[in-house]
Amino acid sequence: MSKSDQIYLSKIASLKDFAFGPEVVQVFPDMVRRSVPGYETLVFMIGCIAKLKAQPNSYIYDLGCSFGQSTLMMHSQIDFEGIHYICVDNSKDMLGACQENFDRQIPHANYTLINDDIQSVPITNASIVVMNLTMQFVDPIGRNQLIQKIHDSMLTGGVLVLSEKVILDDSDQNQAMIQLHDEFKRANGYSNLEISQKRTALEKVMKIDSVECHRARLLNAGFESVQQWFQGLNFVSFLATKSAENSRC
Repeated sequence: MSKSDQIYLSKIASLKDFAFGPEVVQVFPDMVRRSVPGYETLVFMIGCIAKLKAQPNSYIYDLGCSFGQSTLMMHSQIDFEGIHYICVDNSKDMLGACQENFDRQIPHANYTLINDDIQSVPITNASIVVMNLTMQFVDPIGRNQLIQKIHDSMLTGGVLVLSEKVILDDSDQNQAMIQLHDEFKRANGYSNLEISQKRTALEKVMKIDSVECHRARLLNAGFESVQQWFQGLNFVSFLATKSAENSRC
């Protein structure tokens, strides 16, 4: 059972960079629920997208899978066989929690867990790829190449669900959105100290892009349709579709 997130509750003299280690894993479900507006709806709708877009005898990739909530939701919605889930995370602790969740709900033969950098993992025969709050932790230098690899490895009609925290181009609007997000976290019980310390811990490891940057990257990779289908304050999700005309496989 998830513990309450109290990692930054007290003043920390020497803050370390944020990492998905054992301390975060123990509280992660509570942390993400209290920090990401609309997270439960986002995960639920990823399941609905999978129900509509999954193709028989294909792979579904969950890149940066954490506890595997997106995969569990997709598995609950897809009503045909021949799907294999490949879940990748560079945190052994996260994958351990993911394994425990899957053991109770998905047949072992239907999934593979990989402890690796998502940039290093080959992708093939994919009808769906999910990156749920993952790209923001990828080195910006490698982001274009990663999206290109995903596109080129997809089946015709395949979709990428890319969910991210974003920065707005207008500085005043961006600051207003940051203030609203902070108020959201306060309403969920975080103190100003907790908000401030976590922001500092994330500064060097989480690099966010603008909506237009994400859209341009997806279109440049060859995705024909890029729809922003979800927004909760400064968190958005895109649905990018690979068409027959743009197939490179």
